[in-house]
Amino acid sequence: MIIELRKKSQITIPKAIIDELDLKEGDHLDIRITNGVIKIEPVAVYSKSYIKRLEASVMRINEESAEYNVGPFKSVDEAIKFLESSTDEEKKESKK
Repeated sequence: MIIELRKKSQITIPKAIIDELDLKEGDHLDIRITNGVIKIEPVAVYSKSYIKRLEASVMRINEESAEYNVGPFKSVDEAIKFLESSTDEEKKESKK
């Protein structure tokens, strides 16, 4: 596909690409140059506290797999919901 560079260096990503990658308004994209080629890639952006919680959960699974009593999760989405709910609980506790 050929697109045009517009005023203020703006481009429009064709709808076919938006649909294929299931992109939504507000999604984050990483743009970089590799060997003279512009690459744009969808990325997920999470807070540092969320990443720390995820790392801690993964480490617990690795170290205490026989004792770990959360899960197994049936999908990645289910695991993410668990992590997000845990992060929400931590935020409430830190406000007290």
